[in-house]
Amino acid sequence: MDRINALSVLDGRYQSLVSDLSPIFSEYGLIRYRVRVEIKWLEFLVRELKIADIPEGDILKIGHLIDTFSTGDAVRIKDIEKETNHDVKAVEYFIKTKLDALGIGSVREWVHFSCTSDDINNTAYALMIKEGRDNILKDLTRILEKIETLARTNKSIPMISRTHGQPASPTTVGKELVNFAWRVRHELEDLRKADIHAKMNGATGNFNAHDFVFPDIDWIDASTRFLADYIGVTPLLFTTQINPNHYLSRILHGMIRLASTIIDLDRDMWGYISLGYFKQKVKEGEVGSSTMPHKVNPIDFENSEGNMGIAITLMEHLSVKLLNSRFQRDLTDSTVLRNLGALFGYFKIGLLNALKGLNKIEINPGRIQEDIDDNLELLAEPVQTAMRIFGEENPYEKLKALTRGRKISKEMLDEFIDGLKQVSPEVKRRMKGLSVSTYTGIAEKLVDHYFSTTGGSTY
Repeated sequence: MDRINALSVLDGRYQSLVSDLSPIFSEYGLIRYRVRVEIKWLEFLVRELKIADIPEGDILKIGHLIDTFSTGDAVRIKDIEKETNHDVKAVEYFIKTKLDALGIGSVREWVHFSCTSDDINNTAYALMIKEGRDNILKDLTRILEKIETLARTNKSIPMISRTHGQPASPTTVGKELVNFAWRVRHELEDLRKADIHAKMNGATGNFNAHDFVFPDIDWIDASTRFLADYIGVTPLLFTTQINPNHYLSRILHGMIRLASTIIDLDRDMWGYISLGYFKQKVKEGEVGSSTMPHKVNPIDFENSEGNMGIAITLMEHLSVKLLNSRFQRDLTDSTVLRNLGALFGYFKIGLLNALKGLNKIEINPGRIQEDIDDNLELLAEPVQTAMRIFGEENPYEKLKALTRGRKISKEMLDEFIDGLKQVSPEVKRRMKGLSVSTYTGIAEKLVDHYFSTTGGSTY
């Protein structure tokens, strides 16, 4: 496609970012998966159920049709579809023609045996989701690794935190990053472990035709073995004509949580850049503003946030809509499922831009220290907490009167501490020795604990 004329940014502006998704989610990809399922079903029937007596060499020839499938074959199937006006039937006729050409036309009528179209389609989509998930898991792992690297490197760099946008109890850069590492890791693991379900049970899910012609075959066992052993997905038995798509809804909801987490990361990184805590590496020749030459904008994080928002919208619709179908089936799921490539595409663009942004940032310790030095009032928390322990009257209220809404100096705080009546001289000395830079609790230990319990990125 001429990218400058593309209707969608996925095939135009951002095509280079999502090109590796095209073989998975394109029309070619769907047709390829359909052919794979039809061929695997035929293999299973003749090899496992012995429905037809053909030599092993011919069975291998049947399987080879998967390995040699090409874009030209997909175009041929689309040509057949123009006559049949049915996409899955076109795949069936294509395979029959191939079997005739191989000299094994004797098994041609076992192609699509007792199948409804959605036996093929739902299984093809299951394979699509499986491969698509593997693709984005690689990108998610790269993001996790980058966040973990930044967390390790900066675990000891103190930084004031911000609650409601206002200066709050100090933390460390590494601790704030490790918070995101834990969130991404947790959701990534859930996504990686999620079952992918497919069904192979006929027109309304009851093996009607199967049982009528071969009542002696245990079709529950046969369907289970086929899906588990030949396709590599989790077998699903309780369906109407279509897969109820609970597995897909579950995966999409997991991806929604991941997308929302990445947006949260994007916004925090954007904020820290705005505060000057992080600098962005400058690339020769780049322009930040058409009129303001000085600008280096956090566009990668903004791009990530915007595309993740589109992905979430699509995922929310699919995760709900695909659970609904009138009676034993309607066709609304079919057109909706065609948009899986779009949501994976926007999700991937969001991931890659977040990663690009993370790779461009570096800590600006001087600016971070300026805010630390300018916010001595953050020590009101430990001082008033110690005052409670030693029985000083109205500790919170006294510190509130001293610090709320105004800046204080070291001298002002020391004078306040000297005036305490119940606190011992030794504790007063410790209070005066407090600094915002060192008042970070066990932030560093928490970073170490994360890596000691997770081992870091090991996917």
